[in-house]
Amino acid sequence: MRATMRKAGRATVHLLVAAAMAFGMYLFITVLLITAVDTLAVIGCGLLPETVILLRRIAGAKRGLTAARTGREIPEAYRTIDGPLTERLRTAVRDPGSRTDLRWMAAYYVYGALVLLALPLWPLGLLVDGVGCGLLRRRAVVLPWIVRLADLEANWSTALLRSSPQALLAARVERLTATRADAVAAHGAELRRIERDLHDGAQARLVSLSMRIGPAKRVYDRDPDAARKLLDDAQEQAEEALAEPRHVVRGSHPPILTDRGLTGAVRALAAGSDLRVTVDVDGLADDGPRAPAAVEAAGYFVVAEALTNAAPHSASPTATVRLARTRRGLRVSVTDEGRGGVHELSAAGAPGRGATDEGGSGLLGVRRRVAALDGTVRVSSPVGGPTVIEVELLCVVSAGPRAVLLGDDVGGETYCVPSRGDCRQTDDDVPGRYGEAGDRPMIRSGKKHHP
Repeated sequence: MRATMRKAGRATVHLLVAAAMAFGMYLFITVLLITAVDTLAVIGCGLLPETVILLRRIAGAKRGLTAARTGREIPEAYRTIDGPLTERLRTAVRDPGSRTDLRWMAAYYVYGALVLLALPLWPLGLLVDGVGCGLLRRRAVVLPWIVRLADLEANWSTALLRSSPQALLAARVERLTATRADAVAAHGAELRRIERDLHDGAQARLVSLSMRIGPAKRVYDRDPDAARKLLDDAQEQAEEALAEPRHVVRGSHPPILTDRGLTGAVRALAAGSDLRVTVDVDGLADDGPRAPAAVEAAGYFVVAEALTNAAPHSASPTATVRLARTRRGLRVSVTDEGRGGVHELSAAGAPGRGATDEGGSGLLGVRRRVAALDGTVRVSSPVGGPTVIEVELLCVVSAGPRAVLLGDDVGGETYCVPSRGDCRQTDDDVPGRYGEAGDRPMIRSGKKHHP
């Protein structure tokens, strides 16, 4: 009986919140009427995009409430409303997501008041189920109907708020376009960094080397000791010039990743950090299967950037790094117990803690690098801490030396990369995306298959 009452209580709370939102939607009718009148009169057509954005936020709040009840996220797909007024109006009117929200809002005026059916069931349920369960040891009959009403409300909201496949596809294309632009920007920033490092480092040392060799040649016959000293200096400069390209390469793909893998590279980062860093590894063995090089590099730079930002800004003496193999790929999280307050852009638009203007560093750079691999970044940093940066990268760790990035449900198929000659057996029903083979054909069931 107690478990039934707890379930009915949670269902009633859900229905009460839904009813409060429905009441707010009744008040929202005034905003809709004002927007419609002003838009028809042309003078207030600028209100239409803002009203649509407000409706999106209300629908988003309802999606969150419903997901908390059902345990399933409801994907949303909206076109970005920006640009000149004419473009904003066109997007607000033609966006399929706007029609989805309006359809849900119209229906919600009706079923949002299901709590009115649930409240009268409480006294009846306490009487009937109290006697039936407490004295007669029977199952509850009335109170479960409150749970069913809450589930019915959540199911209707899920069905009405679910975006159409066309809208999801359009949002996917828009998101890929943005991530491609970010990847190009990050690539350009990386090229500029390499050029700057070579110019300021290796080139300067080579010039200094030339300046020492020339005088050494001129004084060699007259003063061998001075010439020998100049040649010794030149040798030191040559050794430093040889080391400089290695430092440049380490910035783009650290050699330690190739030698020791992601786990070993992260442990090396932890050992060299100013913080006391604990590294927890779940499902990734040092000598076991490895993720693709791009995924390992992204995970490494996430940890490096998080620890670099945490050391001077968090005021925390410790940090925890977790590497875990998941069903869909690799999860990397970095936690510190500092003062929190991490954000990518401050309210004034200037970079905040963890953000930079460079395309390849800071949280903005982390998001760009991860988005280019179709991964996700979640940052939780309330004021006072703790700060948690969690990244999920899609890949499937296979039995070969490297994993294949997957993009479709492959259902236990074996894929081979002809240029490498190694086959990768994937797990059944593991989603992901195609990768590493690039434009090279992959062999699937004896046939060439281009991802």
